[in-house]
Amino acid sequence: MDVNREIRTNLEGQTVIVTGGTRGIGLGIVRVLARAGANLVVTGRKAARLEALAEALTAQGTPFRTLVADVARRETSAEVARVALEAFGAIDGLVANAQSYRPVTALADVTESDFDLVLETGPKGTLWLMQAVLPTMQARGRGRIVTMGSAMGQTAAPGYGPYSAAKEAVRSLTRTAAREWGRFGITVNCVCPASVAHRMPVMEEGSDRAKAFAQMYADHPLGRDGDPEDDIAPVVAFLLSDASQYLTGQTLMVDGGGIMRA
Repeated sequence: MDVNREIRTNLEGQTVIVTGGTRGIGLGIVRVLARAGANLVVTGRKAARLEALAEALTAQGTPFRTLVADVARRETSAEVARVALEAFGAIDGLVANAQSYRPVTALADVTESDFDLVLETGPKGTLWLMQAVLPTMQARGRGRIVTMGSAMGQTAAPGYGPYSAAKEAVRSLTRTAAREWGRFGITVNCVCPASVAHRMPVMEEGSDRAKAFAQMYADHPLGRDGDPEDDIAPVVAFLLSDASQYLTGQTLMVDGGGIMRA
């Protein structure tokens, strides 16, 4: 028995857009979707990283397109959708993963530019992408949209005020889109991952940073950070598949149970 076919997790031939797909969680998602047989349209901000990814995808025979893209620009989202349709004739899924960050800043010191950056690349960028893929998904009567939130939006963390607010806005847009677009066969769900090691500089054993990282997971149910490829990406692949067709408007805490410490 073909288990993938039975539980409908196979993404063979489906076209999926992944933003911010050249490193960290985004790269893990791209790698897993490629192995699942998807056609990929991947965006990133740095051409060199996209070139490296293109080489890897070419070597394994994955159909793909890459674009240097700023997700904060509405016209860029329209271009990403156009490229996907031109290359593959359809858009089956969207993973709105890209998000810019600002240094940790006390709320009293947050500037307008700090807040604008996370709003432009977070909820606004996510909305522009969702709008860009809506017409083709609606016409076909099927679509899968996955947004990316953060536990910090729900639990709060000192120094992450704008980021946390932006991620909660993404979750709100997710629920609204699920309510409005479900009648078109489009599901919209949010993943809140825990996978931070890839964003941290190399830590020397015994350093303050290494101690802080260890403390972060001292009371964690699984006791470790999430791996982008092994832990986070498979859940995203499930949400893109027909196995999740009756799941929409939900937030999946893919954090190893970390949310329970709040």
